[in-house]
Amino acid sequence: MSTVAAPAPLKLAQWRTPTVLIAIGCVIALIAFGPRSTLGQFLSPLSFDRGWGREAFSLAIAIQNLLWGAAQPFAGAVADRFGPMRVLCFGAILYATGLAWMGQATTLVELNLSAGVLIGFGLAGCSFPMVIGALGKLVPENWRGFAFGAGTAAGSFGQFLYSPLAAALIHAFSWQTTLLVFAGTILLVLPLSLALATPQSASAAAAAKPQSSRQALIEAFGHGSYVLLVLGFFTCGFQLAFVMPYATKHRCRHAPASHFPRSSSDRPRIRAGPWRGSPSLPRSPRAHAP
Repeated sequence: MSTVAAPAPLKLAQWRTPTVLIAIGCVIALIAFGPRSTLGQFLSPLSFDRGWGREAFSLAIAIQNLLWGAAQPFAGAVADRFGPMRVLCFGAILYATGLAWMGQATTLVELNLSAGVLIGFGLAGCSFPMVIGALGKLVPENWRGFAFGAGTAAGSFGQFLYSPLAAALIHAFSWQTTLLVFAGTILLVLPLSLALATPQSASAAAAAKPQSSRQALIEAFGHGSYVLLVLGFFTCGFQLAFVMPYATKHRCRHAPASHFPRSSSDRPRIRAGPWRGSPSLPRSPRAHAP
């Protein structure tokens, strides 16, 4: 039985200690995963301002999740070939552009391209799986378990942190301004990703030992823990793609009118719902006259 020699430790600058790398990786994971988890809070104000039904927002989020999952393996392959820094930067630019454009979208095509396509591809390039992959290359082997756990926890903490922040910003300003603020925070990934740049030797080593997609899948599904992890993500996807956006909307429907974010465009659109003072979303684009 042949054994594979462990790769030699990478030579990094003195300031790039495991603690610094993990801390920066956690900040990137927090920043990148936070705005995506708050999108459900934009369902009601966006639909009221644009006069769209909830199915318009649902389609955009569905496109986002499908493209995120479909593009993630390719983003990982590019990161292995050229280094994670470039992928993180490109993903952050797409992500920030999608958030900013989403606030200005006036047609369903624009909504699908911004909230769906751009944010979906952006998440594939700069969300926590990319950060974990970068940390796995940069930190010593005895630090990797802690790095993986901390990076994943930071992404989850971003969901916890950004949700009340989004609610406060929407209430104080507007949902469009909130999306611009979140787009600005995503751009912080650009300078932070410089710390996760891999040396030329690491990229060259990855390129010297190519592995086909078929070989990678056979190796991955040969590990029982990987199969269980994939199955677990079906549960994770349900709570991310369904519970968070629509449970938030259901709660907003039952909230008093004073808790609903106000703007000059949504006041005349609010009408009495099943509970007095609660806003009711239109069920189709024809629900409101232009």
